[in-house]
Amino acid sequence: MEFKPLKGIATLLSLAIVLAACGDGADTSGIADLPPTTPDDLTAYVVDDGRPAVVNVWASWCGPCRAEAPLLTEAHADYADEVLFVGVDVQDSQDGAKAFIAEFGLDFDHFFDPNRAIPAAWGGFGVPITYFVDADGTIIDTHAGILDERTLVAGIDGLLAGS
Repeated sequence: MEFKPLKGIATLLSLAIVLAACGDGADTSGIADLPPTTPDDLTAYVVDDGRPAVVNVWASWCGPCRAEAPLLTEAHADYADEVLFVGVDVQDSQDGAKAFIAEFGLDFDHFFDPNRAIPAAWGGFGVPITYFVDADGTIIDTHAGILDERTLVAGIDGLLAGS
């Protein structure tokens, strides 16, 4: 008899690991509640900063958001001088949001959007969604779904080429 690995077991194991990581008791004592935002306020925030921006819409309960969070942490460390990084937490709780930020060391500004006003106004559905926004507040590109390094770097390169 030929051995055939069970594909479902690997998937279930991966899911169990992701779920176990949710709410792992990260220290959130130094993280304030995320301020609420509106589409106009978020656009003004980007324009006032003067840099092009990567705006990532996420939720703490979103598996793909959890998978891409380390990539955003790394990109922020590499590009923070040139590009503004902003997180927008949707359909979530403040406690879940703060735990997510602490767990992944997301050391950039985040806003709270419990009613999904940003995606409703800027286009897109589901999470994650990443918007590449020029310094004037114009959305240059939108990526729906999980980011990979190539997509993120291409989006940032496009922003920097236009600035």
